Amino acid sequence: MAAYDKADIARRMAGAVESLRHDLGGLRTGRASTSLLDPVTVEVYGAHMPLNQVATVSVPEPRMISVQVWDKSNVGPVEKAIRSAGLGLNPINDGQVLRLPIPDLTEERRKELAKLAGQYAEKAKVAVRNVRRDGMDALKADEKKGVFGEDERKRHETEVQKVTDATIAEIDTVSASKEKEILGK
Repeated sequence: MAAYDKADIARRMAGAVESLRHDLGGLRTGRASTSLLDPVTVEVYGAHMPLNQVATVSVPEPRMISVQVWDKSNVGPVEKAIRSAGLGLNPINDGQVLRLPIPDLTEERRKELAKLAGQYAEKAKVAVRNVRRDGMDALKADEKKGVFGEDERKRHETEVQKVTDATIAEIDTVSASKEKEILGK
């Protein structure tokens, strides 16, 4: 068990918020973006790989994403991965190029995307709570080792809780603004 390190805890919590921002960046509000395909992983060569490691992703026009697959034998798996990613995209197969028209967002799709944004936010909160738990465990271990006493441990626990509360509030703010953007309100 590592010793208590407040800076490391804050850094890991900030990492959870950064990860959330990245995930939310992939949720587009009806406009094509290469980051839309960032969460897609393809099963090729016996491994799961990010899409950008098996194909070139580009945006030739505002409502179209083009995926140029490098190895012709991977076109099928790439197409399958995009369909099953839950992004609501239907690839059009042109040999080694998959074209992805970005559909207009229906009210139902907007609600689905807003729900997905909420799921991403919850995942980030879980990550923050795990970091908090690790910090609390490290504090208890340090107290047992005699690094500091009970009063010091309680003071540090309060600091960890303050960082946790601030990070959770930031996650809520980021998530709420994205949901507002998606729902067009």
